[in-house]
Amino acid sequence: MTVIAAVGGKGGISKSTLSRALAVELARSGLEVHLADLDVDQGSQVDWHRDRLGAGLAPTPPVQLYPNVTAALALATHVDVLLLDGPARASRDTLTLARAADLVVLPAGASMDDLRPLVRVAHSLVKAGIPRERLICALSRISTEAEAEAARGYISEAGYRVATGYLPERASYRQAQNAGRTVTEVSAPTLRAAAETVVQSIIDSIPE
Repeated sequence: MTVIAAVGGKGGISKSTLSRALAVELARSGLEVHLADLDVDQGSQVDWHRDRLGAGLAPTPPVQLYPNVTAALALATHVDVLLLDGPARASRDTLTLARAADLVVLPAGASMDDLRPLVRVAHSLVKAGIPRERLICALSRISTEAEAEAARGYISEAGYRVATGYLPERASYRQAQNAGRTVTEVSAPTLRAAAETVVQSIIDSIPE
């Protein structure tokens, strides 16, 4: 079983957005995928899963709310990929998530309020023994190419790799997810291609 964990230094950085897109695209490739929602206070992935089932969309990988990483690892057996969508903010569980994962996804926006917490979390994980090559950052909610380049440069200078491309700041992505879809299923071809680029870059980073 391959384990992918999405973690963040703060909320609102597209962690859940990327998790559900990864789950759907990996399932579309024929893998058996399970998405573990570890944010017991919000349970947004469970709500999204219900919307997706109601819309009759496929594939719809199973989603379940878990109280902690240990429970998710114990119950989500016999799957090809387990996606761990961590709590909205960095916590003591962040290191536990990273230690359980083959790949750790750290999303961030373009502001320093997003980038500084991301780098701090990444530094803390590496200091605790998580291999640097196991981490990949992903840019989201980006308004301009200049913002993307500046954010990419900041993360790269800190010593971390960044997924190819970025998710632009667009209402269409929110509307798609409100209807149970993912950002890779948005109707606008340009926005769909942008999301597919980021998600595929993360998929390509999964260790063999």
